[in-house]
Amino acid sequence: MGMIERMTTLLKSNINDLIDKAEDPEKMLKQLMIDMERDLIEVRKEVALAIQTEKRLHQQLSQNLKQAEGWEDKATLALKSGREDLAREALSRRNTHQQTADGFKGQWETQSANVEVLKKQLGQLEGKINEARIKKDLLVARSRQAKAQEQIHKTMGKIGTSKALSAFSRMEDKVNEREALAAAYGDMNLLDGGGSGSLDSEFAKLAASSSVDDDLAALKAKLNTDT
Repeated sequence: MGMIERMTTLLKSNINDLIDKAEDPEKMLKQLMIDMERDLIEVRKEVALAIQTEKRLHQQLSQNLKQAEGWEDKATLALKSGREDLAREALSRRNTHQQTADGFKGQWETQSANVEVLKKQLGQLEGKINEARIKKDLLVARSRQAKAQEQIHKTMGKIGTSKALSAFSRMEDKVNEREALAAAYGDMNLLDGGGSGSLDSEFAKLAASSSVDDDLAALKAKLNTDT
């Protein structure tokens, strides 16, 4: 009974208050359930022992009633046989077993009533623990969700600080500078006529032009000679 009363008190206590005081609500909820499950096992053992005692009392009651009935049959047989002395002895033993049976009957009835109460309390206790188990799962889920939201808000808070934003702004300025520098180099290449490749092309044109001039001069000289 003490174990059942202790567990009932625990289940009636405000678990939310206990959780508020805990550094890790999820860990505490799991430990509470472990303690409850362990205590429930002990309660079941107590109930099982009570049932065992009730069955043993009932068995002793039945045995003494059977023996009382047997001695009464023997007393009847002794009287039929003309042995009143044996009949008296048999009736004396019958009365002893009957008295013992009456004593066991009272104990058995009391124990049987106690067992019924214990069974009912155990059923209620198991129902409460099942409710606690479901509530534990819900509270764990809520705790994890709250922890995730807290982390998200902390992260968003860090991102939203002026320091973080100014860092992104400085990086953007550097990227803009590099893009402008790349564009400037491109414009310079266009002014150079396309770079070293364009310069080589110009010299090639000059060389080709000089060759044509030499050919033209040679042809003029030949015509003058012929005339």
